[in-house]
Amino acid sequence: MKKSIFTKTEPEKKLIVKLQRRAGRGNFGKITVRHKGGGAKRFYRMVNFGQERIDEPVKVIAFEYDPYRPAYLMLLEYADGKRCYRLAPHGIKIGDTVITSEKTEIKIGNRMKLKNMPIGTEVFDVELKLGMGAQMVRAAGATAQILAQEGKYIHLKMPSKEVRKVLSESFATIGQVSHPEHRYEKLRKAGQSILKGIRPHVRGTVMSPRAHPHGGGEGKTPIGMPFPKTPWGKPARGVKTRKRKNTNQFIIEKRKKK
Repeated sequence: MKKSIFTKTEPEKKLIVKLQRRAGRGNFGKITVRHKGGGAKRFYRMVNFGQERIDEPVKVIAFEYDPYRPAYLMLLEYADGKRCYRLAPHGIKIGDTVITSEKTEIKIGNRMKLKNMPIGTEVFDVELKLGMGAQMVRAAGATAQILAQEGKYIHLKMPSKEVRKVLSESFATIGQVSHPEHRYEKLRKAGQSILKGIRPHVRGTVMSPRAHPHGGGEGKTPIGMPFPKTPWGKPARGVKTRKRKNTNQFIIEKRKKK
């Protein structure tokens, strides 16, 4: 039997909270995301994405599974006994020490400003707006690469292969997000989806024409229209949904379509 990498610990109670389940509903109580509901009970870990103490070493004491994200978490402990959660980088071990500083050693798990990292360094937990904490490159196995420095900006190659400008004063963590094999995992049965809070999906082509634009007909008939639509008649599949056009000035090379 394979030995687990996780360690049973007793973290501070305020690090774990219980969130109200909304089952895909928005602030008006109406369903905004379909096929959500049910699932196993779970607690939310208060992950620290940018409120680290500067120039103070912190020790990795445990790894934990997070039911709200595919990546693993590492439980860190400061010299005064205070603990916090952070996304675990791939390859870090229990007992290792990491630090957050403006400029520090190029080591997996260390967090520093992008301007002080050499070209070619792989990073994650990238800060997009100064002081907002990590906002980009947080998915399991994700990593971005520093390509060049241009004035007050750093050219980052994102996981989507998009190249964009990021402020050189932004903080980022060295390494790759843990659990890169997540992309190869498959749900073996419907029960696994139910436990994750994912309800069954029904194809539009098997619905009635009153329920879906693709519905109607006999047997496996085509959708009967030039392009696919959502249940509410809007274009679907392959339609551009990017709305923040004011940030196009920071994109040097668009992401490549698969």
